[in-house]
Amino acid sequence: MNAPADPLREVLARYAQAVLAKDADAFAAAYTDDVVVFDAWGTWSLRGIDAWRSVAAGWFASLGDERVVVGVEEGACTAMHDLAFGHAMLTYAALSPDGTPLRSLMNRVTYGLRRVDGEWKIAHEHTSAPIDHATGKAILHR
Repeated sequence: MNAPADPLREVLARYAQAVLAKDADAFAAAYTDDVVVFDAWGTWSLRGIDAWRSVAAGWFASLGDERVVVGVEEGACTAMHDLAFGHAMLTYAALSPDGTPLRSLMNRVTYGLRRVDGEWKIAHEHTSAPIDHATGKAILHR
């Protein structure tokens, strides 16, 4: 089985659809069961899909009637056989129910992907943002 030209874009398209729909199960389906996540928000690391699904469900519930559109920039991926790695800049833009932009932020993300039963999934995710050394705060926009 040949790898698609860019398995990362394939996975991120499913991820963005799940986030927009606030569907924690579809979100979790983009990841392997044994996923390891180094997230930038509140937890040093997460292991396993149940923990990551729980984080997503909490995030989606906190949005109320808002929606989040995920944009992907500078995505790049290298794949060989059933493994791939890649990176991207993701923008998370919150919208009101009528589509009014409310806020946004960016993250740098590095991924390790594994093909499971013919479908690419995220096995490792590392999210980061540069830190302003003068203030100690994350820089969430370019």
